[in-house]
Amino acid sequence: MKDVTQLDPVALRTLATSVRLGTFEAAARELHVTPSAVSQRIKALEARVGRVLLHRVKPLEPTEAGHVLVRLAAQTELLEREAVSELVEDEPDSTSYTSIPLAVNSDVLYGWLVDALVAVQDQHRVVFEVIRDDQSRTAARLRRGEVMAAITSEPKPVPGCRVVRLGRLRYTAVTTPEFHDRHFADGVNATSLAAARMVAFDRADTLQHDFVRRVTRKHLAPPTTYIPSVREFDSAVRRGMGWGMLMAHEAEADLAAGRLVELVPGRRNDVALFWQHWRLGSAAMADLTDAVVRAAQEWLSA
Repeated sequence: MKDVTQLDPVALRTLATSVRLGTFEAAARELHVTPSAVSQRIKALEARVGRVLLHRVKPLEPTEAGHVLVRLAAQTELLEREAVSELVEDEPDSTSYTSIPLAVNSDVLYGWLVDALVAVQDQHRVVFEVIRDDQSRTAARLRRGEVMAAITSEPKPVPGCRVVRLGRLRYTAVTTPEFHDRHFADGVNATSLAAARMVAFDRADTLQHDFVRRVTRKHLAPPTTYIPSVREFDSAVRRGMGWGMLMAHEAEADLAAGRLVELVPGRRNDVALFWQHWRLGSAAMADLTDAVVRAAQEWLSA
């Protein structure tokens, strides 16, 4: 077995930059070297570990071994930048900030995540790159080393990560009284659900289809409008474009006032959410975890 200790940090950074930007040429521009130098660094790293690290396609795709080293490179950079930030914390003009990429779902981003991020920026010299994705897919980004932490529906820890349960997002299937009278006068069943217009966030959003399967025990394909914005999705349902799953606490007042009606009264769909983050001795990550957990406790069901 090869001795893979003391990996070249420059080569690790080159690998991570190449994966992030997708080509050797783009990585070379950012690193101020030639594409040939980028290629040679990665070849030397592959020789060092005895594994192919990249699929040479466009955009570049890391192999399983490549994912491991991309994650290592990002972890190393986080700790280095955090250390530098501590060294220059008394220099107000310094631009040395730690960048923390996160993957989260839209409802969390819309609801409470920014509160947690602001709290961390009050304590640390950090900036964030927030990547929006469905909660069923954010763990995959963490696994690939694209982000350092994620809010996910996956309870099983990604290798090298810790998991904290945050709580549940509770949804209810609603529509306007007029839409309900027009499409569900004979009941909410396989026939009516197959024909009635549905609103979904995007093609990764399975909430509505999950509800249909639970009610009918069938896989149906209703006519669907996709609205990839929390605010506009909410507006589309409230304006009668179709039925959709709204966060229960957001719909309560309109349900009580009769402006919305539930398709199946009392039927709620819960999505358990978990915070997964890299196992690092990072003060910023520890404080971010604490802030996320506190903010979630104020918004989510237990």
